[in-house]
Formats: sequence, structure tokens, C-alpha cells
Amino acid sequence: MSRFSQFVAIDWSGQAVARPKGLAVARARDGAGPPELIRRDGGWSRGAILDWLVEIAEAGSDTLIGLDLSPAFPFADHGAFFPGWDASPADAKALWALVEELSAADPHLAATSFVAHPEARRHFRQRFDCGDLFPAGRGRFRVVEHGQEAMRLSPYSCFNLVGASQVGKSSLTGMRVFHRLAGRIPFWPFDPLPERGPVLVEIYTALPARLAGMRKGISKIRDAATLDAMLGAFGSAPHAPLARYDDHATDAILSAAWLRAAAESPMLWAPSGLTPDIARTEGWTFGVV
Repeated sequence: MSRFSQFVAIDWSGQAVARPKGLAVARARDGAGPPELIRRDGGWSRGAILDWLVEIAEAGSDTLIGLDLSPAFPFADHGAFFPGWDASPADAKALWALVEELSAADPHLAATSFVAHPEARRHFRQRFDCGDLFPAGRGRFRVVEHGQEAMRLSPYSCFNLVGASQVGKSSLTGMRVFHRLAGRIPFWPFDPLPERGPVLVEIYTALPARLAGMRKGISKIRDAATLDAMLGAFGSAPHAPLARYDDHATDAILSAAWLRAAAESPMLWAPSGLTPDIARTEGWTFGVV
């Protein structure tokens, strides 16, 4: 039996606007009931999600919170996040602090100023601007992202900021949120798994879909029947009908149901490739073994 009483999945967005359309939040309670979307009038903002996470921290509720983003950049491949930059942080929490420092003036918890920094930009592929230290091909990957590939998923380098499937902008904006949380909620595996209270984890929403039976090449759920079939794979009751079936809502709903089922697996909390150094620097995607 899981020690958590509720399971939250957040589909994140790096869009540099007040209320990104890609933000979606879903919650599943302990048991087999259907996950539900948690809505905010006018839509969620990153700041509103930060405030809501602080409320969860203050309440001390046993909540497992999964965020669909990468909380750190590759480190293990070169022994640094940004090789050749003397300000390159030594671990993930120092990285979050640096992103916040250089992006502090950016509205909506965006990170435009960070990727425009003359040293940082050398490592990123941006629209019409590929940094001289962005390697040929698809870019650098974290150790866990190689694990994602082994599970037949299709990760993108966090240093790639181009294209609809890029995750770099989401990751950078998430880092500002994590820094501002100031350790109020432990983030596994950067922090040890506590016996009680809320916990943050990184998730990859394509993983629950694949585990529920969605075949490779099809990654999004856009209708009620498919969503209910996928929820059933995780022992969840059918969902309450949605006014609109978009990728973000269905990703969050399915991921919340998966988190509820997956949290009970000791193996997922002790993946074979997770070393103390990786836990301190790159982190890990919950569910990758």
C-alpha cells in the first residue's frame, strides 16, 4: 500500500506568457476513483502553481506530485552542466539558483534572459541561433534519458529549444519554481524520500501512455473512450467527461492515475542506474528503471 493519499500530475509549459495553454493539473486520490482536473479561473499560471505547491507544503499532506519536465541538464557526460563556463554550477540546486539569478527580471517565471546569457547560449540550440557548444546531432542527454530510449521512448535534449516537442524551455521555467520553493517540498532523488508529507518527482507523460498500451508513434489521447481504456490499465475508474479533450488535460489525468499505481513499486524508487552523483546533479525520471 502506498504511503501517499493523493497523486498530482502537472503537465508543464515553458511558454513565456502569463497563462500558458500547456499547463494542466490533475489529481487522483487514494483508491480507484477517477482522476480529476483541477482548474483555475482564467487558466493556470506558473506562479499560481507555485503558490498551490506552497499550500501543499504548509498542509504537509501525503501528496506525490509529478511534473512533466527535466529538472536538470546533462552533467555526467562532461562532468559539468556547461563545460568551459567558470560559473557552471556543481549540482542541480545550484543550477536552479543560477537560472533564477539570471532570469529574475523575466516576467511569468520565464527564463528568456538565461538562454540569452553570452556563456549559456553557447550550449543551446535556439531558433536561428545554434550555440557553438551544442554538439552535432540531437545534443547532449542525461543518463536517465538514455534509459528512456531503452524503454522505447523518444527523449529530446534539454539543450534543444526548437520544435513542438522540445522540453528545454519547460525545464528552465520549472527550475525557477523549484528554486523559489526553497526546499519546502523534497524533490526525489535530489532529496531523500521522506517518511511523511509531500514529494516532488519528475515524470515523462509518454511513459504512462506507453505502459497503458498506446503503441509507439501515437503519443496523444484526444477522445473519451481512449482515455478511459488507458485509465483502466492502471485500475482507475472512468473519468468525468471533459468539455474539451486536449493533449495537456489527458496527459495530466492519465499520469495521475499512473502515479497512484506506480508509487507502490519499490523498484521504481531504487532504479539500478541511479548513483549518488546522478541524484545530486542530473536527477531521475520516476518510472524509468
